[in-house]
Amino acid sequence: MDDQTRDNSMDQRTEQDTEGKKKGIISEPDENGVRYYTIDRPLASQAAYTGDPREQYQHEEASQGSAAAPEGQQEPNQTEIPGPETNRASGSFDAQGSMGTEPWGGSRGPGGPGGQGMPPGAAAAGPMGTMGRKRSLKKPLIIFGCVLLAMILLGVACSSLTTDKDEKFADISEEHISVLYIDGTIGAADESAYNTSTYDHKWTLARLDDAIQNPNNKGLILFLNTPGGSVYETDEIYLKLLEYKATGRPLYSAMGSMAASGGYYISAPADKIIANRNCWTGSIGVTMGTVFDVSELLERHGIKTVTITSGKNKAMGGMTDPLTKEQQEIFQSLVDEAYEQFVGIVADGRHMDVSQVKKLADGRIYTAKQAQENGLIDQIGTLQEAVADMRAQYNLETCGVYDMKYESSNLFSALFSKLAREAGGGAKGDVAALLELMEQQGNMPISYMAQIGN
Repeated sequence: MDDQTRDNSMDQRTEQDTEGKKKGIISEPDENGVRYYTIDRPLASQAAYTGDPREQYQHEEASQGSAAAPEGQQEPNQTEIPGPETNRASGSFDAQGSMGTEPWGGSRGPGGPGGQGMPPGAAAAGPMGTMGRKRSLKKPLIIFGCVLLAMILLGVACSSLTTDKDEKFADISEEHISVLYIDGTIGAADESAYNTSTYDHKWTLARLDDAIQNPNNKGLILFLNTPGGSVYETDEIYLKLLEYKATGRPLYSAMGSMAASGGYYISAPADKIIANRNCWTGSIGVTMGTVFDVSELLERHGIKTVTITSGKNKAMGGMTDPLTKEQQEIFQSLVDEAYEQFVGIVADGRHMDVSQVKKLADGRIYTAKQAQENGLIDQIGTLQEAVADMRAQYNLETCGVYDMKYESSNLFSALFSKLAREAGGGAKGDVAALLELMEQQGNMPISYMAQIGN
C-alpha cells in the first residue's frame, strides 16, 4: 500500500512539473497513413497574450525553455512569426492548436485547445493562401489599370492637340497659299476606333471651309494621291471646290503618283493641272463592281436557296440568282447617269466638247505625258513647281505656304494599322481570297474608282 501511495505521489509531482508545458501526442495513422498531432497548451499561456502575435510567440518560447524539445534537438529562437509552411516543416501546427484563423494565420484543431490538429498542408490552402493569391493579383491589376488610363489620357491629349492644330487654319492672319493633301480612297468618314484610313472626308470638307472663309487665303492647291472613290463623297468635294472658285482665288491641282477617276473628277475645275511625270491619271468612268453568280455551283452540290422580297428586282445582284436582262439594264442605267455627269464636269473644266471627252473617257489610265497630249492636264511638274507657278501667275510671291495634311490622332488606329500590316504578310488560301473578293465586289457601290488603285 505504501508503494502505491508513493507512486501516486510521484505521478502528482510529475503532472505538476509538466503543467504549463505543451504535450504533443501522435495519433494512430489514418487510412492514408497520415498521423496527426494533438497539442495541449495551458490557459496561462493564452492569458499572457496581449494582442501582438509576435509577443505571444516570444512569451511561449520563453515559457517552454529547454523542455519544449529533447536535448540536442532544440531549434534557435525565431523572431519571425511562424506561418503554415514553418509549422508544417516542424511537424506541428500553430501554438493554439485549434481551428480558425489566429492573428498570424494559424489554425485551431476541431476540438478547440487541446483538440485534434489539422492535417499537414491544410493550413496552406486556408485563409492565408487565399489572401496571398489575392494580394499577388492585386498589384498586376493596379499596374494594368494605370497603363490603360495613361493610354486613354494620352489619346485624349493627342486628339486635343490635333484639334487645336486644325483650328488654326481658319485663323491664319498672314496672306498665304493653302496646300490641301488628299491621300487615299475618297469615301465616307470611318468613326470607329480602329480606323486606319489616310483620308477623312469630314476633315477634308472642314479644311476647304477654312480656306473659303479665311480672307487671308489667296490661293489653294490640291495635292492628290488617290485612285478616286465613291460618287457621293467625290461630288461633295467638287461642289465645295466650286464654292472656293466663286471667291475669285486661284485653284490648282498638283497630281502625285496617282490622280485617277475620282481624283481627276475633283481636279477638273482647277485653273491649272500639273502632274508628276510618273503620275497615272484619267480613268474617266464609273463602276459598280462585279456581280457574282454561283447559282449553278449551288445546284451542282444540291444546295437550294429562297429569297423573300417585295418585288422581282428587290434582290437583284445577289449571288444566288442570275441577273435577268431587265436587271442588267437597270444597273447599266445607274452607271450611265453617273458617267454622263462625270463627262460633263470634265468638258466644263477643260473647255472641251462632250464628244471629245467621250473619246478619251473609256475608263483607261493615262500617263502624265499622254494626258498632256490629250489635253487632260496642262503641265508636267512637281508640287513645288505648282506653288512657284501660282505665285508667279497671280502675284503672290510674298505669301506663305501652309500644308493641310490629315494625320490621325487615334492611338488605337495607329496600333491596329501596324497589326494589320504585320498580319497581312501571311498568304491567303485560294478559297479565302476568292470569298473576300466576292464580299468586296458584292457590295456594288457606284464609284469613280480606278480598279488598278484597289
